[in-house]
Amino acid sequence: MTPARKRLGVNIDHVATLRQARRGRVPEPAAAASIAEHHGADGITVHLREDRRHIQDRDLAVLKSVVTTRINLEMAATDEITRIACDLKPYSCTLVPEKREEITTEGGLDVLGHPEAVARAAARLKGAGIVVSMFIDPELLQVRASRQAGADAIEIHTGTFCEAFAAGNHEAELAKIRAAAAFAASIGLKVFAGHGLDVRNIVPILDIPEIEEFNIGHSIIARAVFLGLPAAVKEIADLIHGA
Repeated sequence: MTPARKRLGVNIDHVATLRQARRGRVPEPAAAASIAEHHGADGITVHLREDRRHIQDRDLAVLKSVVTTRINLEMAATDEITRIACDLKPYSCTLVPEKREEITTEGGLDVLGHPEAVARAAARLKGAGIVVSMFIDPELLQVRASRQAGADAIEIHTGTFCEAFAAGNHEAELAKIRAAAAFAASIGLKVFAGHGLDVRNIVPILDIPEIEEFNIGHSIIARAVFLGLPAAVKEIADLIHGA
């Protein structure tokens, strides 16, 4: 049987970051979402943070009306954001750790250490018909805990791998990702990956058969500064779809 085509989810948070630098109206994240879809994105990812540093509540409503593929909402497992997610009803929600002082998400969610809160949020989201994913480090205990907490999928945090790749010594981290992906699939979880990925470091991970979706944001927006957003999306979309 021919394996399904791997998917690209484009994270547009940093389009909103640029807009919020001036608290203005441009650039418009929804416009970026439409461009990304037109040039190869299979879904759009946004993170509604508690401090609203980039994506705003209004953005979610606009995106829901214009996105024609899938919306994946990254979120902390808080009552407020869970309520918003249940009202919005995106295709999927990815539960992530969140600290106000961090620049970007630092590491995976500790599902093993907070099983009740995570399971409670997952149950509410699934009750609203939303696919639930956990953003975790490639650790087998966290994979199992995600399944026990009610996840439909995991998204493997690839940040440590990307740092090791830049240092020229990534084989050990790649092996962890391979093991986590295989184990997750064996217990019925779908497997995604994201954080720090770009057109170079993604290549070894594309060979992992269980990983079916990659969520990528910063590197696409950074390349778009020089290439334009259509070319930046198409470049990595073609790489992923051809894997």
